Amino acid sequence: MKKVGILGGTFDPIHHGHLITAQALVELRNLEKIIFIPCYVSPHKTSQYNSSAADRLNMVRLAVEGNKYFDYSSLEVLREGVSYTVDTLRDLKKSYNELELIIGYDNLEKFSTWKEPDELLKLAKLVVMQRETKKRELPKDKYYYSADFVETPQIDIKATLIRERVRNNLPIDFLVPEKIKEYILRNNLYKL
Repeated sequence: MKKVGILGGTFDPIHHGHLITAQALVELRNLEKIIFIPCYVSPHKTSQYNSSAADRLNMVRLAVEGNKYFDYSSLEVLREGVSYTVDTLRDLKKSYNELELIIGYDNLEKFSTWKEPDELLKLAKLVVMQRETKKRELPKDKYYYSADFVETPQIDIKATLIRERVRNNLPIDFLVPEKIKEYILRNNLYKL
């Protein structure tokens, strides 16, 4: 079996930026697929989310269906509580031989504060997405030197912008897939 990429996040909502970046990673890293994993509660974002874990999982499922290079996992949502990547990788390691944990460049700075960061490196190859325009110097610790850095497309779409546009009754066409737009509107998400 080929390498499988793991891409976690809040995905509130998942948008074209996530999907375009994931497609680039499949190609650049020669991955069999990328598994999107919405967290139940991120240890680094424990404040209230704008939509439920079930809604975020449903949106991820809709966004990836029909793409043979994308999959999703409900592991963290079903587990509930704070989602720790190390627990998720341990579960996934039972099904996949080679995992690549994909994180953003800004997350590398905090990687040493993640639960069991050394164990994470044993379970998966650390792959860091860096965009040309956002290369600020990070401390060069053992996690920095353990990572593979990948130039990914600069897609400047933010979930906060999408939520704000929905709240203000502005269109979100071209920011999210049509199925996600329909889901958001049908379920009255982000309206407060």
